[in-house]
Amino acid sequence: MRRAKCCLGSFSHTPAGKSRARPRVGTNDRSRPKVANSRVLPEAASVVPLITSCCDRIVTSRISLPLALCLLAVLLSSPACKRPTKRRPGAETKAKPAAIRSVALTPQPAQARATAALVARGKQLVAQYQCNRCHAGSGHGTPPLAKNCVGCHAEILADRFPPAGKVKPDVVAKWKREIVDLTMAPSLTSTGARVRRAWLAKFLQRPHDLRPKLSATMPRFVIDAEAARAIAAYLAPQAAPATSAVEGDLRHGRAVLAAKGCMTCHTFSGLPSPVDATQIPVKLSAEATTRGIMLAPDLRHARERLRYDTLVAWLREPTKLKRDSAMPDLKLSAAEARDAAAFILRAYLAPAKLPTVPARLPLLKRAVSWAEVEKKLFKRICWHCHSEPAYARGDGGPGNTGGFGFKPRGVNLASYEAVASGRLDDKGERESLFRPLASGPLKGVPRIAAVLLARQREVSGKPVPGLRGMPLGLPPMSPQDIQLVESWVAQGRPR
Repeated sequence: MRRAKCCLGSFSHTPAGKSRARPRVGTNDRSRPKVANSRVLPEAASVVPLITSCCDRIVTSRISLPLALCLLAVLLSSPACKRPTKRRPGAETKAKPAAIRSVALTPQPAQARATAALVARGKQLVAQYQCNRCHAGSGHGTPPLAKNCVGCHAEILADRFPPAGKVKPDVVAKWKREIVDLTMAPSLTSTGARVRRAWLAKFLQRPHDLRPKLSATMPRFVIDAEAARAIAAYLAPQAAPATSAVEGDLRHGRAVLAAKGCMTCHTFSGLPSPVDATQIPVKLSAEATTRGIMLAPDLRHARERLRYDTLVAWLREPTKLKRDSAMPDLKLSAAEARDAAAFILRAYLAPAKLPTVPARLPLLKRAVSWAEVEKKLFKRICWHCHSEPAYARGDGGPGNTGGFGFKPRGVNLASYEAVASGRLDDKGERESLFRPLASGPLKGVPRIAAVLLARQREVSGKPVPGLRGMPLGLPPMSPQDIQLVESWVAQGRPR
């Protein structure tokens, strides 16, 4: 037991967990003032001995009663003596959230209406680049199923293929099991009502992963600045006023995104802390939910991509601006839409993080055959754009007979002999696919492997000048797949 001092003199205090006999002070314990409630709160346990000792001192000392009462009042006002406020069961106990850090945005400049000549040129280019092979709403109708990349996959997955039983059921079943990519794409309907023309032109030349839950991305086509400007004018011809970013309550806007289930579909990369993903408060079919999730953009791009002047209206009633919108009407009030828009546009975001370029793996020491490379790579993915023309009524795909704005390159990966025949260069002359690159970051790498490595660099924001990464618009091949190709080539391309 140790001795301690207080303003009324010394008293004894026993450390927690130890016991002591209560001292008899005065002639009778009953002369000691009594504590009104003997059930002491745990947090007040340490102060009870002090109060008890002080009461003993008041009784036995000559301290004046007014002074003693004042001193006792000071002790009783200690936080340890106060009973905490009771909360209703289930009441929110979290601390009040800190203020949301915001950023200032430059007002969007006015957008003049596109000229008729530029719009006409853009429409021509949309046809040339065959945008309708993946996108609805291009203004060029639906292509035949044989040229409808997304539509063909959708028909197979929905058990609506083939027409009139032209393909055996077991073959269709095999296709259905193997389809992974290009199952849906955003429509181009009413693009200009929501999206800035300047952003479109930039995106066409330097596409990036806008929809993280969709495996395919916008391909890197051969589009110069003039063509990109014309296509953007065709898709977004209307005028738009100069507009400042939406003002609103960012904290409430964040709460709206959480309460309305926005993060069930969307990502919002760069936020210091993620918004909770909750259930969408409107009833949707399984198909509509899947479509919404797959097509939902990362909201970090909204401040560059979307028009400030129509964003609030878009959040309130999406189908009024785009009749085939994948985003449901969440019945937002005007205030909810305004505050949600303010949070989307003005919340602080950390710099974007791109994936790093994977390290190249060493060549395999085991034997690698053509059959293995064909099965694991060429037939699994590459055939979609580099097939045998005889298989598809003369269409060998964009990488062989041309398409998507590409001129024919004659790259046929349907057989060992076809691969050995090489490709057409810019002069129309044949060159080997196994010829090492003469310059650049992939100097010395055979072209057939270099294009696979270039795709890794593209998604990391480091495209290789003059070399288009493959597979076009799809996720990069794994390092193990590329290792397989490089090893096969290094071993002399055995059959």
